[in-house]
Amino acid sequence: MTDGIASLAGALAQARAQDRAALIGYLPAGFPDLESGIDAIAALVEGGCDIVEVGLPHSDPVLDGPVIQAADDIALRGGLRIVDVLRTVREVRDRTGAPVLCMTYWNPVDRYGAERFAADLAAAGGAGCILPDLPVEESLAWRTAAKAHGLATVFVVAPSSQNERLATITAAGSGFVYAASLMGVTGARAKVGAQAADLVRRARLLTDLPVCVGLGVSDAEQAAEVAAFADGVIVGSAFVQCLLDAGTDTAAGLKALRELAGELATGMRRR
Repeated sequence: MTDGIASLAGALAQARAQDRAALIGYLPAGFPDLESGIDAIAALVEGGCDIVEVGLPHSDPVLDGPVIQAADDIALRGGLRIVDVLRTVREVRDRTGAPVLCMTYWNPVDRYGAERFAADLAAAGGAGCILPDLPVEESLAWRTAAKAHGLATVFVVAPSSQNERLATITAAGSGFVYAASLMGVTGARAKVGAQAADLVRRARLLTDLPVCVGLGVSDAEQAAEVAAFADGVIVGSAFVQCLLDAGTDTAAGLKALRELAGELATGMRRR
């Protein structure tokens, strides 16, 4: 078991020491299948991601747009289970050494058991969880278990979050603050929400945690724009689309992932 919070803090600090934002990539486990999914997430790190998020596919997502929903559906129809998600975390961590977060809705964790999930995720080398639908007021049991196992608990804040609410959320979280760049669901967009910079500014007045921005980033220009004001840039749907576009050509999909990660990382360094 590793100290996930420490590994996450180390990656973010290393990026900061290099005067750049961290690149955080997301893909769901089990997509397009279990083995290829592990290769795909590792490819994100090989291409330039500092941190990766392994999604736990869910049949009824509230934050995910159609691209990630399509990938989740493929993974679930393939028979993916939580044990497979944990295996994905373990193998990606062992192969790349990068911090690996689990992005999951609360229901699967609750059914599995919060203490059990925290223990198993930590044993797999996970850095923590992003829990977009878990209210802070109902999170104490999870946060207690996560802290006991050295895991970060990353909460999501939105442009609509008032300062009082931001203070409550950032005080409860650890690892970093996930700032949604706009209202709505995940998905690549032509423009990143203009409210994102203001949200980051307001959050930084209330916490010393790094503030990373996600939702909508799809190319190097957008990544550079966000990197100019955030501690990290989170990219998901654009990576998923690479694999959807590749279809059954797994090698082409992995190549596209590495290339996009490289383009994003290079663009962020030119901010």
